[in-house]
Amino acid sequence: MITEMKKYTFLVLTSAYEHFLTELREAGVVHITPKAEGMADDPELQKLLARADEINRLLRQQSPDQLLNERAEVEQKIAATRKEAERMQIWGNFSSKRMQELREAGYTLRYYSCSKKAFQEEWGIPVAEVGSLVYFVTVNQAVDDEACTEQMLNEKSSAELLRDVENLNGLLVAANARIEAWWKQNEQPLRDELRDVESRINWQKVELSTTPAAEGSLSLLEGFCPVDQCAALDARLATLDCYYVAEAPTAEDQTPIKLHNNWFTRLFECLTGMYGWPNYGEFDPTPILGPFFLLFFALCIGDAGYGLLLILIGYLIYKGKLKIEMFDGLGGIIMALGVGSTVVGYLMGGFFGIDLYRAEWFPEGAKAIMFNNLGTNGKIGEYDVMMVLALIIGVFHICLAMTIKAITYTKRYGFRETVSVWGWLLLIVGGIITGVLAMTSVLSEEATKMTLIVIGAISALGIFIFNKPGRNPLINIGAGLWDTYGMTTGLMGDVLSYIRLYALGLAGGMLGMAFNQLGTMVLGDAPGIGSWIGFILIVTFGHVLNLLMACLGAFVHPLRLTFVEYFKNAGYEGSGKKYQPFQK
Repeated sequence: MITEMKKYTFLVLTSAYEHFLTELREAGVVHITPKAEGMADDPELQKLLARADEINRLLRQQSPDQLLNERAEVEQKIAATRKEAERMQIWGNFSSKRMQELREAGYTLRYYSCSKKAFQEEWGIPVAEVGSLVYFVTVNQAVDDEACTEQMLNEKSSAELLRDVENLNGLLVAANARIEAWWKQNEQPLRDELRDVESRINWQKVELSTTPAAEGSLSLLEGFCPVDQCAALDARLATLDCYYVAEAPTAEDQTPIKLHNNWFTRLFECLTGMYGWPNYGEFDPTPILGPFFLLFFALCIGDAGYGLLLILIGYLIYKGKLKIEMFDGLGGIIMALGVGSTVVGYLMGGFFGIDLYRAEWFPEGAKAIMFNNLGTNGKIGEYDVMMVLALIIGVFHICLAMTIKAITYTKRYGFRETVSVWGWLLLIVGGIITGVLAMTSVLSEEATKMTLIVIGAISALGIFIFNKPGRNPLINIGAGLWDTYGMTTGLMGDVLSYIRLYALGLAGGMLGMAFNQLGTMVLGDAPGIGSWIGFILIVTFGHVLNLLMACLGAFVHPLRLTFVEYFKNAGYEGSGKKYQPFQK
């Protein structure tokens, strides 16, 4: 949910303004309304921003450019020298000193290559044959033939070049040592300086967001504070020489967003932030996003064994036992996704590529709640039960999104401006509910017919006639027809997108099963130590690879279903600004 905010307007004597800002920063609860004017033109702010960027770059690189360039230069020399050594290997291990003596004695050596078929012995002395080519040397003569290509030799042999590579590797070790020493010496000072620079940036931005009044004798500042922090803020302000007004924000205000959710929903706030924070008048999507993303992820993984591994990995990251920079702080959500994958994977009957539902050794009683017991032999009609389940989830997800859109739009803009939205909601959700009641014989054929007629009539009025009250009815009809085209084609594609939940789970399960079969083939009927080692290597590598690919797909595709299909139908904008209080 979105934390309620109060808008504060401060009026302070300019002579006491610095002290006021110091106290306000100590309170650390007020989000200052930024002013775009003057930010880009302020030299002090731009200087601080440039320094912050430079420090962040150094922290990312863990080294200054000079040391990185030195290391890169050595690495390039190593790569070029090694490549040259491979090229020169054809010509053998000659002595560069001896070659110089031959030149001084008047012998001119030339080096050529040509195809074996075209080579003539009178041309020179063959040195090596590689594939279909022959490499040869001539003494005091040139070969003028189109079939031959003259080669330029390095002054050093392959062995000498490889010794150069060893020397360069020593330089690379020294370069890495200098980088490591620099990082150990400068990491903490850089982080300390960054905190100081960021604090100064915040201060400068607040000063630039201040509006002078009364010919500069007064300073005006606006900000927002969470309602639950207002009492403490008011008590501090009472000790200061300032005048302030606290009021409820209006729709025109740039009210910042602070989310307040329970421990489970809070795990998924990072996903909401990836798309964009809600506006102050919007509905926080996280309480809906969290459970559905967990379900979608678990369906895409589709394996209880992989879920157990994710729980273990998440726990190690959460406890700091496993340090992976990109997953820093995400141990909790990884554990939650692992729990969901374990439960759903068990219901789907998958365990490290083993089909538990068809395994004779798995207890029959434990199979009773698996999805394969739905329908007839895991089929609903001619379709796999998981495919049907994915489509049902998609329909429910989209209907929920449309319901949320109707409620939030009505709250923000009033019922008069959302008649069309309610019309579509009644038509789609009402039609689906009526269809389900008819199929379950709750409604008779006549009652179903009358219900559908009423739903259709009311929806048509909202979609085609009253979609924009006060506008020309003909324009409303035209707008309704265009909206109908978009909804019809869009909803069909949106629902079909949810089949990916079934497809990814099926693909992961089949790939895991394939690695198991490969391992079993290597194991054979009379396995020895070598067979067991091969089995363990194949199964371990295969399932690690499958888990990595499954997790990638299980993250990207549910995120797409949320960001595209759900947010589009929910009318979610995600253009809000995150609450960032003025503090040290």
